[in-house]
Amino acid sequence: MRSKEAGISSLEILVGILVSGELLIVAKLYLHPLISAKITSVKLLLTSSGLVNKSITNALRQLLGKSFNKANLVFIPTAANVEEGDKWWLIDDLQNCKKLGFASIDIVDISALPKNLWQPRLEAADVLLFSGGNTFHLIYWIRKSGLEKILPKLLEERIYMGISAGSMVASRSILLSQSEKLYYDDLGQYKDEEGLAFVSFQVRPHFNSPLFPNARDQTAIKIVNSKVEVVSEGEWEVFNLG
Repeated sequence: MRSKEAGISSLEILVGILVSGELLIVAKLYLHPLISAKITSVKLLLTSSGLVNKSITNALRQLLGKSFNKANLVFIPTAANVEEGDKWWLIDDLQNCKKLGFASIDIVDISALPKNLWQPRLEAADVLLFSGGNTFHLIYWIRKSGLEKILPKLLEERIYMGISAGSMVASRSILLSQSEKLYYDDLGQYKDEEGLAFVSFQVRPHFNSPLFPNARDQTAIKIVNSKVEVVSEGEWEVFNLG
């Protein structure tokens, strides 16, 4: 089934696979409710490549309910720590945030600071933006740092935004991730394949892109409580599994 409509009902997303440009959403049958019981009220913006077009930018503004110059954003780059090579994509993500004119943009690495230092900085934010990078490294530190325990409470009054790996960890599982897991053997860290389970579908950024550092995906998933909306300036498709 092919569609260009912006809205998706819970039923549609629960019985199919949605391919949105380079973004794949896999929803298992019979998973309900769409939003986990871990969070009773939530605003999520799950992207492949961040704030790359006006549609995604407008979606974030709608979630905020105020202008960007009155909002504070915290950028959490932890997932990028173990990625080697040129970090142009990480710089681009920060630049896209800067262009919007936020009142403040703080950078907080939850793996580098104790909880008593990073928690008040996250509490001062309106948007918590989890960067791209290694999905397994990110979920490891979300748990080890203690953020997982307080994140549902933080999200009662704040927006969760993910880029690539930051989007994947919001799902029940991160099995679709292409992130390298071998380094865990060297660091003595576990291979955790469970996500935060904020949503009952799985997100696979950069789908069909063998060299995804060059991809500038144009699609995101906007979630307000139980309402899910595709935000895109490209085409997307729904394939009915039934």
